[in-house]
Amino acid sequence: MKPPIWDKFLTDRDKAVFSAGGFGARMGFGKRPALLVVDVNYAFCGDKPEPILESIKRWPTSCGEEAWEGVSVNKRLIEAARAKGLPVIYTTNKRRPDKWDNGSWAWKNTRQNERPRTQTNHDPNEVVQEIAPGPRDILIQKQKPSAFYATPLQSYLTLLGCDSLLVTGATTSGCVRATVLDAFSGNYRVTVVEDACFDRSQASHAVSLCDMHAKYADIVESAEVIDFICALPAGMFDLPAGEPALQTAASQP
Repeated sequence: MKPPIWDKFLTDRDKAVFSAGGFGARMGFGKRPALLVVDVNYAFCGDKPEPILESIKRWPTSCGEEAWEGVSVNKRLIEAARAKGLPVIYTTNKRRPDKWDNGSWAWKNTRQNERPRTQTNHDPNEVVQEIAPGPRDILIQKQKPSAFYATPLQSYLTLLGCDSLLVTGATTSGCVRATVLDAFSGNYRVTVVEDACFDRSQASHAVSLCDMHAKYADIVESAEVIDFICALPAGMFDLPAGEPALQTAASQP
């Protein structure tokens, strides 16, 4: 069995403390999971696979090639979830065109108010086309890291009767981690799909996975998660049956 991705970042003391403290126990999957795809949009992926230092010239928050590896894994997970009739819930960001509502985002990054310099017509907040929301999927627009903060996500999960979340997306150390902490705080069983998450910082990705594994979530590879999904009964949920979720941002004043 290969060591976890975060192993090389831990000291011998860290490993001893986690072991002695009983951290990292397996909580297990729930019975009624939703697949939550966090912010797999053009802002975090760029408009094509390319080295991160090239991508961020045009897309300041891009995670580069590793984002597109994550997109491929997300595609397989979404297909498996849809085949079983599981809720597939996407999040993306929402901003006014004039960026007034960036708020605290602009305080720690000098490029936050910058428009992507790209030749494509993609809105940065558009979920990448390869995994675009379908007619029965749910799209949540948010302005802060957690998918729960000031959004209807909690009420939708209650409506669906979900007891657990399978979490993917970007960035591992940012919106994924913030969402996982809020889900844990709401007493959901949480699984983070390791190879379906990505980050612009390799160290932040690994150490955030370590921290979530220790206290808040199970960190599981996509192959195991897909096997779990395939073993679930079909048709457990009353999903939307209307038009595809709109990708454009809500009308702004």
